[in-house]
Amino acid sequence: MKVAVMSDIHGNLEAFDSIRRRICGMEGIEGIVLLGDLIDYGPHSDEVIESIRNLPYPILCNIRGNHEAAVLEGEYGRFSTERGKECARHTCSHLSAASRYYLEKEMEKKGSHVFCVQGRKCLAVHGSLSDEYWKGIGMEDSLEENGLEEYKGFDYVFSGHTHLPHYFEKYYPVKDGVRRNRKKTIFINPGSVGQPRNLNAMAQCAVVDMESEEVVMVKCRYDIGREQEAFPAEIDVFYKDRLEYGI
Repeated sequence: MKVAVMSDIHGNLEAFDSIRRRICGMEGIEGIVLLGDLIDYGPHSDEVIESIRNLPYPILCNIRGNHEAAVLEGEYGRFSTERGKECARHTCSHLSAASRYYLEKEMEKKGSHVFCVQGRKCLAVHGSLSDEYWKGIGMEDSLEENGLEEYKGFDYVFSGHTHLPHYFEKYYPVKDGVRRNRKKTIFINPGSVGQPRNLNAMAQCAVVDMESEEVVMVKCRYDIGREQEAFPAEIDVFYKDRLEYGI
């Protein structure tokens, strides 16, 4: 079974449609994992939500990100810049009733969720277990110093928030002579669909074969100029301009 893992779409409809077309053209996709931040920054939060509703695959997991949490709770204090706060307020004021219903009723009410696929125990978390919304998991994190010990019980850990794709494996000491006393957890961040920050301007996600453990980091070109044209004057130009550079 293959699953498509997507995070941080951020209201970028052109990017999401490009990813959606690529995924729908691949063989063996049987489910979608959504890691939050469907909305905000970009001008098409409503349209992205509507497009997600029409995906031809079951959604295995659909957790909130920090932007959904902020908009729904009206709490913007943890954004690091004033432009971020103003952008979130603008998104909140322009969300349709249908979109707000989706965020409140059809997404998980928190930033993490545990589920199983083909006998593999999976954790989806927007940020990390130490802070579901605002602190990401990084490749440089160690087992002891940065809290990765708490992920020992999972076969896969899917996370977002950083907008930086990663794949790495951690090996935990356990009593299992057959497996030479090691337990493996695979950590995957699919990158950002709509606001990539890895110096690659393409829309990005991951496709995971849950049995073979093969991971494909998907990158799709999309019409950045067309998406930029839809930005209203109320959204800081920073969020429009950065799309060209993947920063």
